[in-house]
Amino acid sequence: MEKCERPFRVLVIEDDAAISRVLQLELEHEGYTVESARDGLGGLERALKEPDLVILDLMLPRMDGAEVCKRVRAKSRVPIIMLTAKDRVSDRVAGLDLGADDYLTKPFATEELLARVRARLRERHPASNLLSCGDLVMDRDRHEVTRSSKSISLTAKEYSLLEYLLLHRNKVHSRDELFNGVWGSDFLGNSNLIDVYIRYLRGKIDDGFDDKLITTVRGVGYTIKD
Repeated sequence: MEKCERPFRVLVIEDDAAISRVLQLELEHEGYTVESARDGLGGLERALKEPDLVILDLMLPRMDGAEVCKRVRAKSRVPIIMLTAKDRVSDRVAGLDLGADDYLTKPFATEELLARVRARLRERHPASNLLSCGDLVMDRDRHEVTRSSKSISLTAKEYSLLEYLLLHRNKVHSRDELFNGVWGSDFLGNSNLIDVYIRYLRGKIDDGFDDKLITTVRGVGYTIKD
């Protein structure tokens, strides 16, 4: 079976441990691989190793974010989203003039940051809204799923469950994790629904194919693996 596309690597350069941890958890939940640095020099070193995107705090020890941005931009076109508590127009203009692709002031809404991450990655990687594993392809812009170029019709929940598995591939998910990730913790239902929907999905994307994409890990849950 062919390999799944690798997840995007996001580098977070942020000296506030609490903010850094929240960003890491939220980004990993979205399916990204996350690296972190707590100071400018360490962040610069990692940024020059070409992650897919950099989230850069402006106020950093050892080297401030402005200098990091300037040095990275001299050698790389990696997308940079700058975070700062400075909200004056002149500050935003200065950050963009240094080469940042986007600028977000603290405090910020996590949903907005994630949307900006997706937008910057789409600009740099136009096909980034495609998820695939072997001959299975999910086009999230068109809301279409195909396998071996054959169109597969999924209900809204089947689609969301497959999307979640593809975004978090190679990780084994318990039924509760999948239930909360797809239906939400506020939904009044039963996590046994997962077994039912996994069966529905298998009937549509695995039946009739030699390579079975959805794997059951007994006593733990389900996964889609490379």
